[in-house]
Amino acid sequence: MASDNEIMRQTQAWVQQLIVKYNICPFARREVERQSIRYAVSHESDFESTLDRVVAECQFLDEHVDTETTMLMLPAFTSFDEFLDLIAVSQQLLSMSGYDGVYQLAHFHPDYCFEGEQPADPANYTNRAPHPTLHFLREASMERALMATENPEQIPQRNIEFARRRGSEFFKRILADVKARY
Repeated sequence: MASDNEIMRQTQAWVQQLIVKYNICPFARREVERQSIRYAVSHESDFESTLDRVVAECQFLDEHVDTETTMLMLPAFTSFDEFLDLIAVSQQLLSMSGYDGVYQLAHFHPDYCFEGEQPADPANYTNRAPHPTLHFLREASMERALMATENPEQIPQRNIEFARRRGSEFFKRILADVKARY
C-alpha cells in the first residue's frame, strides 16, 4: 500500500503531467504555479467518517482563504460504484450543510467511466486519476475563471476529442509513470 506522501506525490505529478501539461483543466496551471492546491489523504473506508472529512475539508477552505482548492484522495474507495454513491451523498451533505453555491465537488477515480460510455473509451481518462479523489472547488473562483475563458462550455468536448485522438495507451502510460516514479 502506498504511503500518504506517495499518494500525494502521485496525484501532484498527475495534475502537472496530464491536467496542466495538456490543458485538460485550463484553470489548474494558475493554482499549481501559486501552490494554492491542498493535497490530503483520508483512509476512512466508511461513509460516515468520510462524510465528516468532506465537511472538514470545506471548513478548512473556509478558514484558509489562500488555499484555492483541495484534492482529497480516498484510497479505500477502490470500487467506482461505491465512490459514485459517496459523491451523491457528499453533494447532498454539502447542500444540507449550507455549502450550496460555495463549494462544488469534481471527482476522479482510476476506473472512472462516464455514464453511457464504454469503459474502454479513452474519453474516460479525462477523469481517471491515480487514486480516488474528491476535488473541492470554490464556486466563486470557478465563476470568475469561466467568465474569463473564451467558450468554456467547449472544454469538455475539447477534452473528449483530445482523449480519443491520443488513445487509451497514452493515458495508461502517464498513469503508470506517475505511480512508478513518485
